[in-house]
Amino acid sequence: ITVKNSSKDTASAAGEEEEDASKEKPWETALKATAVHMEVGEFRGHRVSVWDLLHSEYIPEENRKELLELYQAGELTLEQVKTIVSTIVAKAGAAKAEHSAHVSGPNAETATEAERIHHLQED
Repeated sequence: ITVKNSSKDTASAAGEEEEDASKEKPWETALKATAVHMEVGEFRGHRVSVWDLLHSEYIPEENRKELLELYQAGELTLEQVKTIVSTIVAKAGAAKAEHSAHVSGPNAETATEAERIHHLQED
């Protein structure tokens, strides 16, 4: 009987964990609901959620984990995360555009424009 009870407990605990995993956390919902207008790479001209930016190729996994931990701990506000993430993406996009300009040549104006936009965002 004890074995049966413990297996039932394990089964219901596993069911509860699955239920929790399917529910979005409030902090996750906030990141998905907050969008920024980006002018970089595939995001050019679109409003993109902070969540999508965090999980884009522009944010290294280590940085993403650190930002999420700080945000969940309440050490960063949503607005701060939004600013940090959009700045990282803008810088990475500008660097990528600059690299492309050096490789291909004709796109040099695009890199300069990206740098100008980046400087405007910093002010």
